[in-house]
Amino acid sequence: MEKLQLTTKENVFLLVSSFYAKVRKDETLGPIFNGIITDWDHHLEHLTKFWSNQLFIERGTYRGNPIAVHQKVDAYTDNTINELHFGIWINHWFATIDELFEGENANIAKNRARNMGTNIHIHIFNARNNQG
Repeated sequence: MEKLQLTTKENVFLLVSSFYAKVRKDETLGPIFNGIITDWDHHLEHLTKFWSNQLFIERGTYRGNPIAVHQKVDAYTDNTINELHFGIWINHWFATIDELFEGENANIAKNRARNMGTNIHIHIFNARNNQG
């Protein structure tokens, strides 16, 4: 299969939906995501807007606070989110990109995800420390 350039909102939807198909089946991440997300169509649309905004394809369409959302996810798991979860998440993200896409935006999507994962991870642990 010829790889695509990650340049349209439709491409971003393909990335997001393919990625979450992997996440939902993952033995570690699946129970968390499937336990929290009740409307997958909405979630995929919301994350498509997020990543379209991140990749400069469509500006200003995403509204949300990823840090706060992930802190709630951590609370849902009784504060058990750790580097293993982020490692699995980033591996699925990279694998999905490598299967489907090539080019500059594919590399940007990898770098942004790596940076976001690190940032969210730090904020989760800081929020835990501020709870007590």
